[in-house]
Amino acid sequence: MKQSLSDVITAVPTGFAVNGEVDSAASRAILEHVAESGNEGAFVLGTTGEFPALSLEERGHLTQLALEVLSPHMRVIVHVGAPSLFEVLQLIEQARETGAQEIAVLTPYYLPITDQALEDFFRAVDHASKGLKVYIYIYAKRANNFVTPQLMRTLSQLPNIAGAKVSEEPLSLLTEYREVVPEGFLIYTGADRDVISVAEHGAQGVISGVSSVLPKPFRAAVAGEGDAARLQADVDLAVEAIAGDMGRMHYAYELLGVPSGTCRMSIAAPGEQARAQIQDAVRKLS
Repeated sequence: MKQSLSDVITAVPTGFAVNGEVDSAASRAILEHVAESGNEGAFVLGTTGEFPALSLEERGHLTQLALEVLSPHMRVIVHVGAPSLFEVLQLIEQARETGAQEIAVLTPYYLPITDQALEDFFRAVDHASKGLKVYIYIYAKRANNFVTPQLMRTLSQLPNIAGAKVSEEPLSLLTEYREVVPEGFLIYTGADRDVISVAEHGAQGVISGVSSVLPKPFRAAVAGEGDAARLQADVDLAVEAIAGDMGRMHYAYELLGVPSGTCRMSIAAPGEQARAQIQDAVRKLS
């Protein structure tokens, strides 16, 4: 098998019933679709999984389900981020007891905090995560907090910190991080569109919600199967159709015959023009 240029880690949606309850059957159907993608891993209970709308108990149930379905096929990174260290420590222990080996932790979100408070937070996370690989999840546009390259230098030296996921930041930031972290530290972008170019910036791949629905253009891209411009055009078609939007993902799953349920958060269903765009992408890329 040809070596991949970079990894594709699938950001997995959660399936909900129309009344808002977690739909275990729909969530399993999504996970089974992801298991067949050929991607290197899965990122569960992150932004695409609507984690802010889930209870502690629901997150435990979905973690167990994800590990059951996906572990035979790929790596599974379980997101355990929450606004407070108190909650995160509970989620770390829950993930460990469920059998997770890799976890991701979003910077504490909503209220802005200082770099020193962020360092203290991740030192406590690291201390609680013995035996686990921890990925720092940086998403300043959602979390209201950011990890500077200077702080990343410090955090990357902690014994259980294995890497970082970086969402909605320029690729140049990945280069800055690579310059200050140890060899073997893994860096992923959340920008699906950059799957081909991300390796040039010292990163190991993408964590992609779009690939949860349409993995084929991403698999072709990381394998370098064909003309680079054509590969990028197919990735762009998938990204523009799905747009990282969970409502669009559920409609695409419907077209693919995957009974994925719906969203819990207030995410609008795609309109007529968007549905036509998704239909075109599913027809060409599935």
